[in-house]
Amino acid sequence: MKTVVAIFGTSLGKKILMAASGLGLFLFTVGHLVGNLQIFSSDPLTINRYAALLKANAELLWAVRLGLLALIAIHIVTAVQLSAANAAARPERYLDGKPFKASSASRYMIVSGLILLFFIIYHLLHYTVLFLNDEFHTLVDSEGNHDVYRMMIMGFSNPLVSLFYILSVGMLCFHLSHGIAAMFQSLGLRTKAYAVAIDRFAFYVPILMFIGYASIPAAVMLGIVK
Repeated sequence: MKTVVAIFGTSLGKKILMAASGLGLFLFTVGHLVGNLQIFSSDPLTINRYAALLKANAELLWAVRLGLLALIAIHIVTAVQLSAANAAARPERYLDGKPFKASSASRYMIVSGLILLFFIIYHLLHYTVLFLNDEFHTLVDSEGNHDVYRMMIMGFSNPLVSLFYILSVGMLCFHLSHGIAAMFQSLGLRTKAYAVAIDRFAFYVPILMFIGYASIPAAVMLGIVK
């Protein structure tokens, strides 16, 4: 046990922890997107049935939620620790104020991460805890399920909410544009044979995710989904 703790107390161990937690969060965001895109189904009840299925096993649902919170905590703590260690190892600032050949996404990972943390808290209060709108609690569809479809329509009908959501998922994808490539590197999966494929994956997947997530509030505001 002490050996395991010692390994993850090293810089390499922390990088692995951050990458592994990032992988878990990335897979969740992909799954979450697939679920949310059901709002475009020809039957509005489809997404309500999906949400009801997820809530059918409360113990499993809360286990997943607590697991995600643990992943977020691990990701944040290791990111801050590694950032502090890097700063301490190079106390003198770069001549032009930025690392050589570093992308904008890599330079602002901590900033984008903190913005995403704020968005996650807001998003949970808005659509999970239903703390920001009492009307959401009373929405029920014709099958007796919570009317998630109507809740999303009501929520994204507010232009400020939709704009904030779109900007936030844009920040998420900006974060992922560097995070995905770094994840493969830290887990030792980035080899010369797969480097080009990984770079393309890290470039195109965040763009596709942004289009998918942003399409939902955009469709509501444009009256495509109503």
